[in-house]
Amino acid sequence: MAEVRVRAGRPGDAAELVRLAGQVEQWFGPMVGEPGFHAALEEQLACGSALVATGAAVDGPLLGGLLVGRRPPVCHLHWLVVDAAARGRGVGRALVAEALARCPDGVRTVEVVTFGADHPGAVASGARVFYERLGFSPAEAAAPGPEGGSRQVYRRALSRAESH
Repeated sequence: MAEVRVRAGRPGDAAELVRLAGQVEQWFGPMVGEPGFHAALEEQLACGSALVATGAAVDGPLLGGLLVGRRPPVCHLHWLVVDAAARGRGVGRALVAEALARCPDGVRTVEVVTFGADHPGAVASGARVFYERLGFSPAEAAAPGPEGGSRQVYRRALSRAESH
């Protein structure tokens, strides 16, 4: 794995995250041209709820991003994106590991909503397998995505070593 650095996102990262969003709209629905997406992204960056991954050049192009909600007892991974050229290089794993490391006291469970088994992005993106390899298990169905595809909650309990 090439060097991956994860840091808190900052407002100046918005354009790079929008660039990455453009790479996954076929799975998640429209984002790049949606003012609501831009506003939500700016809000997450401003309040410190975003993590970004870079290579060795900390201020170089982003390799990935993750939006996180931390409300004990649950931490929610809201949106994970990895640059197409960096997939399979540990970027997503590094982002999730950092999110878990930053969970506040009292967080016992981590949840993410990802593609349902019948969604075309489930296999093409590798998301379900990715989360399963990180110890997440499929749980209940979630509301469909904006593009109409099925979604499913994946859940993982934090170990004592991971929880604060």
